[in-house]
Amino acid sequence: MRRSTEKILTTHVGSLPHLDGMSAEASRDDLRLAVASVVRMQQETGLDIVNEGEFTKGGDWLGYLERRFSGFEEATPEGGPPLIAQGRDREAFALFYAYASERSVLFYEPGGQIARRRRVFACTGPIAFAGQQELQQEIELFRAAASGECFLTSTAPASVEAYRRNLFYRTDEDYLFALADALAVEYRAIVEAGFVLQIDDAWLPALWDRIGMDMGLDSFRKRCAMRIEALNHALSGIPEDRVRYHICWGSWRGPHAFDLELAHIVDLVLSVKAQAYLIEAANVRHEHEHEIWRKTPLPEGKILIPGVVTHSTDVIEHPDLVSQRIQRFARRVGKENLIAGCDCGFGGRSHPQIAWAKLRSLVMGAERATQALW
Repeated sequence: MRRSTEKILTTHVGSLPHLDGMSAEASRDDLRLAVASVVRMQQETGLDIVNEGEFTKGGDWLGYLERRFSGFEEATPEGGPPLIAQGRDREAFALFYAYASERSVLFYEPGGQIARRRRVFACTGPIAFAGQQELQQEIELFRAAASGECFLTSTAPASVEAYRRNLFYRTDEDYLFALADALAVEYRAIVEAGFVLQIDDAWLPALWDRIGMDMGLDSFRKRCAMRIEALNHALSGIPEDRVRYHICWGSWRGPHAFDLELAHIVDLVLSVKAQAYLIEAANVRHEHEHEIWRKTPLPEGKILIPGVVTHSTDVIEHPDLVSQRIQRFARRVGKENLIAGCDCGFGGRSHPQIAWAKLRSLVMGAERATQALW
């Protein structure tokens, strides 16, 4: 994995806006053109480490997996609202959420890129990976468009679990490790194809205000630890320097007043068998957490990829602010251990014009930080 030895490198989290209204059902030719276009746009913007915008996944970090497992059947949602519409934040700010939901402003949703209600599944038999054909297409389309260090995203067992209940395996642990074994097929294929593997795990911390607050911190940490153990099992045999791990607290534009503090799980995050860690650091609920790295040294050989631009507002960050954020983290962890990134994906969360302007500001801020740091 590249390091910032001569300049501050830039990357993003994965999902990028679909400029042409492309859907998950797009033809291979349409996907090929779209992937080539989004790779070229990232390169022209000046990003150093790029992906295919998650176009080959239909822009959905969870939904694409609906077609990649055997052992599941679609199930009727259990009583109550869907998981994404639950939580202490939703209860405490119910009037805001009613207002925002009526006006569809929690997400930017051209063509329904982010579903308002996800499908739920039940595990009714042995789990196995069944998405080899789609995964191979994803790899081939990206390989034809990109060069240099690039990344492809996949999903952590804990985040896959969120919409899939277990009706087959004896214990939750057996179920999680079966999921991990199936996901390991995808993980290895991405790395063997020559790409860096990014693991997305938003639901690990984002379940705090849904189930964790009632459990208590100690119990919730134990729950998270078992799921990270399952993820590390899936990563067995994959070199750490080919893996980056991303967490966030959900990407909707709400108060997030009950997000779990990073300080409570930073040790668990750093226990993931990855070289790089992508965290939210630019939105106003989490920007203060740069102070964590004063007391929590980044382990030797690791890379921190903090968000220095965010999806959580349409205001375009000034490049000088981006530079200041980068320099602040460089003082904490060392410039060579830092890559400038984004809080979360932009696809379905920001208007395309806003997303690309933010990415350009990211690059400009990194250039200014490079001048200051070198």
